Amino acid sequence: MYSVLTNDRVIVTDEHAHNLYNKRYYGNLTESGLELSFIEALFLLTRAKIEIFDEKENPITIEDLTKIVREKHIFSHYLVYKDLRIRGYIIKTGFKYGSDFRIYERGHAPGDGHSNFLVKILSEEQSIKVRDFSSYVRVAHGVRKTLLLAVVDDEYDITYYNIEWTRP
Repeated sequence: MYSVLTNDRVIVTDEHAHNLYNKRYYGNLTESGLELSFIEALFLLTRAKIEIFDEKENPITIEDLTKIVREKHIFSHYLVYKDLRIRGYIIKTGFKYGSDFRIYERGHAPGDGHSNFLVKILSEEQSIKVRDFSSYVRVAHGVRKTLLLAVVDDEYDITYYNIEWTRP
């Protein structure tokens, strides 16, 4: 499917772009087409589901888009996104909840109900303040979701920690 790279996203302008949204819930449908984040676009590009071109009609390769993702310091987000998508989850942004992603269980979708998990992504060497950690857990509990910490190490392996709030 034909797509165009812009400054902050990729827009699928192909007439069948709605299939990516309606069947697998990628991106957001707008008047200009299906708007994908760079993470979603890279995932679809590696799966040969879309073709991306710049404003001069030059093709954007997997290497080109990977470089952009790395420059924006979201490569670890891409790795987690890719891992969860391969496992069959539907992933949407979690900004509304102060997290990186929200996840819908296999067989469920946006519009069918609520997401089950919020995902916060950390690198192995990254520190986190107890106050911040506590707020992530509190928000997840308050909206009846489970918090998953996705820790990406230097070898790009991902470890997930299921965090639950308990009352002493």
